[in-house]
Amino acid sequence: MTKARIPSLDVIRGVAILGVLAVNADGFAAPIHASLRPDAWMFGNDGPTALSYWLMDWLFHEKFVAIFSMLFGISLFLVGGNLSDRRKGINLARRLAALFVFAAIHGFGIWWGDILSTYACAGVVMFALRSLGPKVLLSVGTTIMLVTACHAWPDAPPVHAMAAPVASTDHGTRSHPHASPIVSAEIAEATASAGGAYALNTRTYVHQLQNLWRLLPRTIALMMIGLGLFKARFFTGALTRRTYVVVASAGIAALMALAPLTWHADVRSMPTRYDTFLSDLLSPLAALGYVALLILALRRGPSRWLTPFAAAGRMAFTNYLTQSLIMTSIFYGGRGALMGQVDRPALWAIVVGIWALQLAWSTWWLNRFEMGPLEWVWRWVTYAHRSPFVRRREALATPLA
Repeated sequence: MTKARIPSLDVIRGVAILGVLAVNADGFAAPIHASLRPDAWMFGNDGPTALSYWLMDWLFHEKFVAIFSMLFGISLFLVGGNLSDRRKGINLARRLAALFVFAAIHGFGIWWGDILSTYACAGVVMFALRSLGPKVLLSVGTTIMLVTACHAWPDAPPVHAMAAPVASTDHGTRSHPHASPIVSAEIAEATASAGGAYALNTRTYVHQLQNLWRLLPRTIALMMIGLGLFKARFFTGALTRRTYVVVASAGIAALMALAPLTWHADVRSMPTRYDTFLSDLLSPLAALGYVALLILALRRGPSRWLTPFAAAGRMAFTNYLTQSLIMTSIFYGGRGALMGQVDRPALWAIVVGIWALQLAWSTWWLNRFEMGPLEWVWRWVTYAHRSPFVRRREALATPLA
């Protein structure tokens, strides 16, 4: 029998996992040297291409991974409880150990942009911090966030996993007029065969692991803030409506401030000296604005349009890895081999198609099974016993609502 769900967390997690795909899509469609870099994109950066990137950068980039990081901090507490609870602590230790294994499988065997390794390492730190009170978690997490943002003051390059350079061999191939020789060479290697795709994938993922420490402080800060807000009852929707309206308004204000900054950087190619600093400060606030808007929608009562998002959230782990499987099947050699062939407007169409697929299949699956397949495996490892998987006959008569 599964534990009682917290509906708001399921919906927020479902929206977050879909939003993460909008950002990650660049890292499937192009090598690391071109992904999340308008100046290095294979098709140039004009017209609909520039507009497509701007919409992603403005509305999605750093916002939805921030939400997901906050939710992961909450999940550590829900599984591990307080430090005084030794039994739950053992469960959490098993869960994090399994996450390291899943991360290696995902990073080496599917896609280099894996975030699970970062979460597993941050989770080890959070293991010792999960009993802290909300005020301490929020104050320390916010302080770390401010310190990491100040690291980008000004002119420091963005610290982002997908924007870091990685060694590659320049074969002198330029199949795209706007691609650099190194990007063209990596596209050629990744599309020639499955072996080539995963040789490049492995080199890139190893580089990511070597630079993982750069992402840890901010990730830990977001987990602390998420757990602090959960303990303060923000994520469960238990605070006053006024609180959520204020947070939503602050998030919208942050988005409005980010709109011209990202426009000048992404469309006009005229970034300011303070872009990264301001983005690091404002993106978590925008993320909390999204969360507040979702909670306000949930507080109006049950809504059928939110049901598929709750289902996607209950299967977030499965959906995350499924996104990687689908996208690498489209873009990696040995399968679709379309890396370097899909411009950003068409990439958005693929993303929206996968959103629709995952919303539909998550609802279908959970009308028949208790949880997603990978959630079931992870839960088995965590609690050292198998949970029910197929929904009981009497439960099947009541569709997921």
